[in-house]
Amino acid sequence: MTAPALYEIETSEGDDGTPHPAEQIWTPGEDAVENGFLAHRALHVTGLDGSADDHLYPVAFLVLGHHRWFAVIEAATAYMDRVHGWRNLHLYPGDDPAELDPRIPRAVHTHAVVLYHPHPDHPCGCEWDDTWRLVWAPPTEPGAIPVTAMRHPAARAAAATIPNPDHGQVPATFAPRHQGSRC
Repeated sequence: MTAPALYEIETSEGDDGTPHPAEQIWTPGEDAVENGFLAHRALHVTGLDGSADDHLYPVAFLVLGHHRWFAVIEAATAYMDRVHGWRNLHLYPGDDPAELDPRIPRAVHTHAVVLYHPHPDHPCGCEWDDTWRLVWAPPTEPGAIPVTAMRHPAARAAAATIPNPDHGQVPATFAPRHQGSRC
């Protein structure tokens, strides 16, 4: 297994030609809700967009910290209800219920680095201001935080590029199913 490459912080060029960081490592904390996370019980959850810009709904969910699978399902359902007014986690709004596949994908424990745009010392005024991006990373990577990720059941598996414990590119393990579970 080869170590994944260190994430790269994007830069912009100042008027004098000097490169400046265009983003910074952000460790979500008490400001998580102000930056797109929803507080549900003791969890902070958000929806993740896919790599294609044509998604109206999240293709995956991210919960800060390592949590059990049932807690992630509950948080994802709360997210869909509060953000999209839709409590059925098996479908996206408008999907045909006859095509319902009731299996919910397993959640995984992994680590990520959150990069926030812009760097506060070098605001650029672009369309990406006040946004963040996620980079899956090994736990030893500078700025890596523990997260639990799960694909939305209605999203195609290829749309949600969360780490897969069976493939091992980024260290990940399946989240335990419920209290007392050993899996």
